[in-house]
Amino acid sequence: MRWLFLLLIVLNVFYYVWHQQEAPLRAKDVTPLSLYRGSQQDIRLLSETAGDRRRGEGAPRQECLFLGGFTDEDSIARLRQRLLSMRVAVQSAPKDAAGSGYWLAVAPEGQRLLGDQQLQNLSKEFNELKRKIMLCEGVAPAE
Repeated sequence: MRWLFLLLIVLNVFYYVWHQQEAPLRAKDVTPLSLYRGSQQDIRLLSETAGDRRRGEGAPRQECLFLGGFTDEDSIARLRQRLLSMRVAVQSAPKDAAGSGYWLAVAPEGQRLLGDQQLQNLSKEFNELKRKIMLCEGVAPAE
């Protein structure tokens, strides 16, 4: 048993020396982050980028709530009627605007009328109901 212990110690020493010769570790030179940043020393939101200012959009973009995701037109028509009865202004979104299926775009002023409780009630009433919040740009009523 003693010989086995001494053999293991010799093997460990050999393994240690072999690894030290194979790849000695060196400390890397780290360049300070301030040299990379240059003039951009602050964090900016995407809505505050220079591209928005170049296009003349000083005001933040409006976001719309999209409700739907239905595969049939009957469900979206029933949802439209339900939202109109709640006095929420909606318009049909193009099929490619919010993804696959039929969607309704809720106007920003209509979003104030729809709270979490109302959205949960609508989810219980319409099983497939999904909601997304996306930019209102480019959303035109489908006729």
